[in-house]
Amino acid sequence: MDARLNLFGSPLAGQAFKHLIAAGKPVAESTLPAATQELVKIRASQINGCGFCTDMHTKEATHAGETQTRLNLVAAWREATVFTDAERAALELTEQGTRVADAAGGVTDDAWANAAKYYDEEELTALVLLIAFINAFNRLNVIVQQPAGGYQVGQFG
Repeated sequence: MDARLNLFGSPLAGQAFKHLIAAGKPVAESTLPAATQELVKIRASQINGCGFCTDMHTKEATHAGETQTRLNLVAAWREATVFTDAERAALELTEQGTRVADAAGGVTDDAWANAAKYYDEEELTALVLLIAFINAFNRLNVIVQQPAGGYQVGQFG
């Protein structure tokens, strides 16, 4: 299977990716826990059907020490006992922020208040930006049908 467009070989896409990645750097370096960041990226990617990003972020999370049990249960986080209350709040915010077109009114006040119990204002800002950024990458990859399975840890530096 080949992608509809070669985004990795396109100078225009390369410039755009460079800016998206640069915009995400402060989020990656924020105090939002790295494990939470990977869980958020995986869950949004699952919801959006982005195989490329799901492959990438599960491999990156494994490399960073995430357990296979937790990775296996991200899609069923509500029923899983392996996530902290803070992670669960972040995953709920991720789901609602990713499914804004499906929800009347977008993210609920309850989901926001629950996340605010565990994350300070800067961490909430990082969480919101992360959800937006991963959704952008998911959409790019889904539109061009970017194949999944071949990602190598650290492939993009």
